[in-house]
Amino acid sequence: MEGLWPRLCLPAAIDNNTPMSTVFQTRRGVTLVGGGAVDSWLLRLALSHAPDLAAADSGADRVLALGHTPRAVIGDLDSISATARAALPAEALHRITDQATTDFDKALRGLAAPFVIALGFTGARLDHTLAAFNTLARHPGRNCILIAGGDLCFLAPSRLRLALAPGTRLSLFPFSAVRARSTGLEWPLAGIDFAPWGMTGISNRVTAPMAEMVIEQGRMLVILPLDTLGTAISALARPGAPRAAPSPARGG
Repeated sequence: MEGLWPRLCLPAAIDNNTPMSTVFQTRRGVTLVGGGAVDSWLLRLALSHAPDLAAADSGADRVLALGHTPRAVIGDLDSISATARAALPAEALHRITDQATTDFDKALRGLAAPFVIALGFTGARLDHTLAAFNTLARHPGRNCILIAGGDLCFLAPSRLRLALAPGTRLSLFPFSAVRARSTGLEWPLAGIDFAPWGMTGISNRVTAPMAEMVIEQGRMLVILPLDTLGTAISALARPGAPRAAPSPARGG
């Protein structure tokens, strides 16, 4: 039942092939907060779409300071304060000792939800921001929307349909070699060899009420203005939404 604290589940295979148990499961969207700065209005916005609140390590301190209590705290728990620990029931704390991944990665792998809105994982440190984008790219099918400043970012599924106002900025950044095609964009994607070291798709624009993309190969991040959050959730979390296309083999 959704009113209960998280329950432990049987181990599940994770998209990046790292085995890990699901520690929090819900049929609603999850707002996941990291240790970076988070404005109260932004947290309220996220919770209005994704009402189940979770934190990655010291993100627990952030949400408690804003007057909210996370239902689950996931990470190596080396940054959460003693005060935050004392304020939470023991069953809400889920320590993952893996030191090869970030707390964002650990938390995302530990959640089972239709979609996740992630806050507080970007900011002053560029390496943290890049690591957050890397986490999105590593986990196709997690339906995670990362909010950074006035923008949101998510990994495109293999097929994506977005009901957006013509003129809306839509940027694309490849996290591998990518082949794609599109309709409803000012600069079509077909025939372009996208790659992090080559062609990207920054500052494209929507030209039709429905923009559509098919990712034929690779992993592509989509960046949109924050005011399109509801549209992004609807596009990612609809039943049966396909996962992202697999990345090409390393070195390919």
